[in-house]
Amino acid sequence: MSKKINDPEYFKKLSLGQKPDYLWIGCSDSRVPANEVTNTESGEMFVHRNIANLVVHTDLNLLSVLEYAVNVLGVKHVIVCGHYGCGGVRASMGNDMHGFVDNWLRNIKDVYHENMKELEAIPDFDKRADRLTELNVIEQVRNLAKTGIVQNAWKTRELHLHGWVYGINSGLITDLSVIHDGSEDIDPIYRFKI
Repeated sequence: MSKKINDPEYFKKLSLGQKPDYLWIGCSDSRVPANEVTNTESGEMFVHRNIANLVVHTDLNLLSVLEYAVNVLGVKHVIVCGHYGCGGVRASMGNDMHGFVDNWLRNIKDVYHENMKELEAIPDFDKRADRLTELNVIEQVRNLAKTGIVQNAWKTRELHLHGWVYGINSGLITDLSVIHDGSEDIDPIYRFKI
């Protein structure tokens, strides 16, 4: 009700459609709502959330959201945003069984395995989990860059990919400087022949 009190035309304007510049791929964690983290209004950001903000090439939900955001809405930026203290990342670091989610967490375990030397050199579990959170975001941005949706967009227009980590305890966003705009070389094995 406060929205209508502050702006009597708010819902009328909202109903006219959306034209966001951003797609947010974030964690399902209830403490990390995209609009509050970025201080954006409804309609300014298209949002997809899943456990540990993964970009998995077999996830038809994510790919459908990505295709709609890029090809229909024409977003200019895709942000993968993880967060420190992520339960999915922390769960992936152990050998406990959690049920069906273990299949999903396998993706993060692969990131851990690929970066094991660096991660095992960090003795503090919390700091190691924070670094795995960062490495996971970097890997998910790479996964985005490998999709046919993003590669096709890069042939005709600018589209920027970003990797961020949100600090729940500080409210600050760390930009991991993993910006992709299509000008970087991607390993040819991941390029699609269209």
